[in-house]
Amino acid sequence: MSVEPGRMPVLYLSHGAPPLADDATWTRQLADISAGLPRPKAVLIVSAHWERAPLTLGATTTVPLVYDFWGFDERYYQVRYPAPGAPALASRVRGLLHGTDTPVHEDPERGLDHGAYVPLVEMYPEADVPVLQVSMPSLDPRRLYDLGRRLSPLREEGVLIIGSGFFTHNLAALRTVDGVDSTPPTWSAEFDHWGREVLEAGDIDSVLDFESKAPAARLAHPRSEHFAPLFVTLGAGEHSGAVRTVIDGYWYGLAKRSLRLG
Repeated sequence: MSVEPGRMPVLYLSHGAPPLADDATWTRQLADISAGLPRPKAVLIVSAHWERAPLTLGATTTVPLVYDFWGFDERYYQVRYPAPGAPALASRVRGLLHGTDTPVHEDPERGLDHGAYVPLVEMYPEADVPVLQVSMPSLDPRRLYDLGRRLSPLREEGVLIIGSGFFTHNLAALRTVDGVDSTPPTWSAEFDHWGREVLEAGDIDSVLDFESKAPAARLAHPRSEHFAPLFVTLGAGEHSGAVRTVIDGYWYGLAKRSLRLG
């Protein structure tokens, strides 16, 4: 895929749980995405697993990962991803948001959570690209879209902006799903189909108003934290042309649709 000279694309990734590392197809797909991108100078990532207001910057030095999951095999807690911190990027984010209604705080001890490092391990396995994680200060779609717009100039500076969530996410409603390749429940398939159509049509307003426009919205997202990183991606990718699907299909019944703009 081509990319505008001097401008990085932006991504929304369905990041999966730690066992994603055992899924040969999905890990290859993530590796293929990064192989098709210009090499970023740094990554700025917004994960479904960090909501904090005011907006907070994670560690700008290498600190331990946040293993924010329970009940998995011990080997998933042994994963390491010592990516360099990105203090210069943190300074740029503060500058871009200075004077806006989005104050910026810092949490120097807060490492990357699994919404950040699970996909990055597959995309940049050498852990040699500086990474900065930024919290979601709100789940309000238009506020997050505006945040993405404000961060968009980073693309001109070689920064890869990633929103990391899951295109459908209702673990409590998956009791009848048996296995990674199970037929998805109707609510997941209907929401995924709707999302693909409105995104391909460029109907961003409907995406931002998904709770009233999408079929099965409340089932697909009882809380919107896994869909919300998409709003940051869409704002950062404003005026970048069509939204393109780079991964689709289902994983334990959840839509793993991932997207690229630019």
